[in-house]
Amino acid sequence: MDILQNIVSLVNEYLSDYVLIILLVGAGLFFSIRTRFVQVRCFGEGLKNTFGNFSLHGKKEGGFSSFQALATAVAAQVGTGNIVGASGAILIGGPGAIFWMWIVAFLGMSTIYAEAVLAQKTRVMDKDGIPHGGPVYYIKHAFPNLFGKILAVLFAVAITVALGFMGAMVQANSIGETCHNAFGIPAWLVGVIIAILAGGIFLGGVARLARVTEKLVPLMAILYLLGGFLVLALRIEFIPDTFACIFKYAFSPEALIGGGLGHALKTAVSQGVKRGLFSNEAGMGSTPHAHAIAQVKTPHIQGTVAMIGVFIDTAVVLTVTALIIISTIYTGDGPLAGATGETYADLLKNSGLTQTNLVQYAVASVSTVTIGNIFIAICLLFFAFSTIISWNYFGKINCHYLFGKKSLGIYSALAVLFVFLGTVVKSDLVWGMQDMFNQLMVLPNVIALFALSGLVAASAKER
Repeated sequence: MDILQNIVSLVNEYLSDYVLIILLVGAGLFFSIRTRFVQVRCFGEGLKNTFGNFSLHGKKEGGFSSFQALATAVAAQVGTGNIVGASGAILIGGPGAIFWMWIVAFLGMSTIYAEAVLAQKTRVMDKDGIPHGGPVYYIKHAFPNLFGKILAVLFAVAITVALGFMGAMVQANSIGETCHNAFGIPAWLVGVIIAILAGGIFLGGVARLARVTEKLVPLMAILYLLGGFLVLALRIEFIPDTFACIFKYAFSPEALIGGGLGHALKTAVSQGVKRGLFSNEAGMGSTPHAHAIAQVKTPHIQGTVAMIGVFIDTAVVLTVTALIIISTIYTGDGPLAGATGETYADLLKNSGLTQTNLVQYAVASVSTVTIGNIFIAICLLFFAFSTIISWNYFGKINCHYLFGKKSLGIYSALAVLFVFLGTVVKSDLVWGMQDMFNQLMVLPNVIALFALSGLVAASAKER
C-alpha cells in the first residue's frame, strides 16, 4: 500500500505541477484566440441565455432545459474545492494565488465553451429519443478509429472511478466531518442519511436530478453569498487592503511565503492555476455531460451558458471565499497580518490554521466559533451533496457507455455504498487516487478538443 501511495503521489505531482497546467492553460489561450475571445464578446449573451427565461420549474421532454443543464454543471463545479481548495491555495501560495485563479477562470471560460459546443454537436439519440452526449462521443467523432476508441475508454474509466466512486467518498467525508464538528452528529449517521437521499436521486434518473439541481443550486448560492457578504460588511474597512494583498502577492509572493522570487512565484501561480482548474472543471470533461442534453436551438447558445457556470464558480463563489479569508486573517488584526517571508511559516504553524478550518475561523472571528462551524457545515452540506449527485450522473453516462444499460443498477448501488464509506473511512490513498483519475480525464478530453477546434470556431461565429 505504501508503494502504491508513493506511485500515486508521484503521478499526481508530475501531472498537476507540469502537464496539466501547461495543457489546460494552453487550451484556454488557444480557444480564447480561436474563438476571438468568446468569453468577452458573448458574455452578455450568456447571461441573457442563462437568466432570460429563468425558472425553477423548467421542463424539457427527453432532456434538460438550458438552466437545468447549467444548474447540474454548477452543482458539480461548486463543491468543497470552493472552500477547502481556495483555502489551501491561499495558505500555500499566499493571497496572490487568487489572482491566478481569476486568470485561469477567464481562460477556462473559452475552454468550457468548446466542451459544451462539441457535446451538443456530437450527441446521439437512443431508441427512446433520449439524448446522450459527452467527451466519449466527441472523442470518437474526432478519431473514428482504434485510437479514438482507446481514448474514449480511458476517459470513461477515469471519470467513472474519479467522480462516481472516489469523488463521492471525498465529498461525503467533508459532509461527515463538518456536521460532526458543528452538531455533534456521528459521522456514520450522517453517512446513512446522505446515502439514502443520494440513492433516491440516483435511482430517479435524469428528470429527478434536474428538478433537484435547478432548486438546490440557487438556494445554496444565495445562502453562501448572503453569509459571505455579511462577513465582508463587518470587515468593510479592510476590503481595500484585501485586494491590495491579492495583487501585491500575485507578483511578489516571496515577501510573504519566503524563498527566492522564482520559487515563490512558481508556488503562487501553480497553486492558483491547479486549484482553480479543478474548481471550475474547465477542460476536465465533466460538465459537458450536462450541457449535451440541454434542449437549445444551437450549440453556441449552450456554449455561452456554460461560460457563465465558470464565472459563477470562480468570479462569484470562490472569490467570496477568498475575500472572507484574506480580510479576516491577512489584514487588520488577523493572525497572519503583517507576516513576512521570515515569520510566515512560524505564524502559520502556531496559529493552527489549515485548509479545512480556515473559513470556519474567518467566520468565527466576526461572530462565534459555534456560528462559524454551523455556517460552514450547512454550506458544505449543500456544496458537497450537489457535487455528489451531479458527479454520479456523469459517471453513470460513462458506465452506460462501457458496460451497457444493465450495468446501471450495480453502478448506482456501488455509488451509494461509496457515499456511506466516505463518512466513516478516510484514506490518503483514496484521496490521491481520486486526484489521479481526475487528472487522467483531462488528457483524452483536451486532445479531442484540439482536434475539433474547427467546429468550435465555426460555432463562435454564429452570434
